[in-house]
Amino acid sequence: MSIGNSSEDDRPEDDRPSVGRSLQQARINAGLTVDEVSSVTRVRVPILHAIESDDFSRCGGRVYARGHIRTLARAVGVDPAPLVAQYDAEHGGRPVPTPAAPLFDAERIRPEPRRPNWTAAMVAAIVAVIGFVGFTLFSGGSKDGPVAADPASAKPSAAPSAKAGQKKGKGATDPKAEASASAIAGVPANKVTVKLTAENGQTWMSAKDGTGKILDEGVLKQGASRTFTDNKRIDLVLGNAGAVQLFVNGKEIKNLGQDGQVQRLSYTRGDPTTG
Repeated sequence: MSIGNSSEDDRPEDDRPSVGRSLQQARINAGLTVDEVSSVTRVRVPILHAIESDDFSRCGGRVYARGHIRTLARAVGVDPAPLVAQYDAEHGGRPVPTPAAPLFDAERIRPEPRRPNWTAAMVAAIVAVIGFVGFTLFSGGSKDGPVAADPASAKPSAAPSAKAGQKKGKGATDPKAEASASAIAGVPANKVTVKLTAENGQTWMSAKDGTGKILDEGVLKQGASRTFTDNKRIDLVLGNAGAVQLFVNGKEIKNLGQDGQVQRLSYTRGDPTTG
């Protein structure tokens, strides 16, 4: 029998890093600064610093804290589910929303049955009688009957010309082929043009020109596209590279990355050097 506790008894069961430390290390591994993550996720820099220090008091509640953890985890390229589960375990479990509907059932006012509107019925009956009398007087005053239409004016209009349909045969072209060809031909040779489309899911993106000015940043929903043009250079930050289809100067750039991977890219007028 030994007196005192051994070192193994003092060691905590879970040696995992904290939620904030995990997010900070993932951001550093992705090569992103706090300002860049803030620009992509719209989470303010002071809140980012607080979360990486495991201070979630500035998030505005547990529901918002869980949402910030998910957003930051996706931006730095890690799976948000384990981090959210770790946060729930350390803060009393997953918050359960309170159903609001039963609170108002007792106060719900039942509508009274509608009563027949006799005034409207009487007005409708009077209008119908006046209309019938007027129609009878008008019909009785005209004894000659309807006037026959002029046969010359009843000539059928010329049938639709079949030549118009025939002209569409030989000279018709595929509109999709024309659209793709014009997209490449319309790229100016003296500038760098970048077009990105969230083809396989939404992504966080940031685009800057050659002077460092932000052209656009935020969430690009699935199916949406953005096109950027500059005289010298376009710098991109993609929070979910696997979901993006990218064209640079009219040529597609393939194999950008995997789903959830963060990519920092830069292109000039001569890119890509190969097709």
